[in-house]
Amino acid sequence: MTWQPGRCAVSDEPDEVVKPQPQPRPDAADSSQPAGTDPARRLLARARRAKPVQRTPSTRTPGEATWSGAGPDPRDPARLGDAVEDLVRDRSWQRTLNAAGLLPRWAQIVGPEVAEHCRPERLTDGELVCVAESTAWATQLRLLNRQLLARIAAEVGDGVVTRIRVHGPTAPDWRHGPLRVLGRGPRDTYG
Repeated sequence: MTWQPGRCAVSDEPDEVVKPQPQPRPDAADSSQPAGTDPARRLLARARRAKPVQRTPSTRTPGEATWSGAGPDPRDPARLGDAVEDLVRDRSWQRTLNAAGLLPRWAQIVGPEVAEHCRPERLTDGELVCVAESTAWATQLRLLNRQLLARIAAEVGDGVVTRIRVHGPTAPDWRHGPLRVLGRGPRDTYG
């Protein structure tokens, strides 16, 4: 007795080949293909029957080389620095880049002594806001305003900084958030 796939009972007959009959698939989209084919074969058959793609003619002139020669060519690779310079020039970002270089190079531009006692806080619309470590240094920097503007203009460019506003040191601010309560504030330690 042998068991055969596709049969329900065990028989004593010699083995015979039983081929399963293909069942029609209800979701088959293409009725010209035999039932039971996989989706890849259906896609391949559909692609073979599709209309060929029309290619556009080449725009090169007769006699023009299709390869890059030994000389410079617009298709040659460009250096990254050159590409960035072209982008900065095309978008007119030179002034913005000069302004961005001011804060990191503050010590080189104004000198180590001034940079030790004063730090730049922000640059907005040509106004540079600086914070001095003491009121004496704030007064000194206000007196050196023209010399600082000249140094900055020589190093970074004209028109990047048009005005310098110097603040002295500030006391700690105990207010947090947008809401305020009127009153004297903390009295046990500070007053």
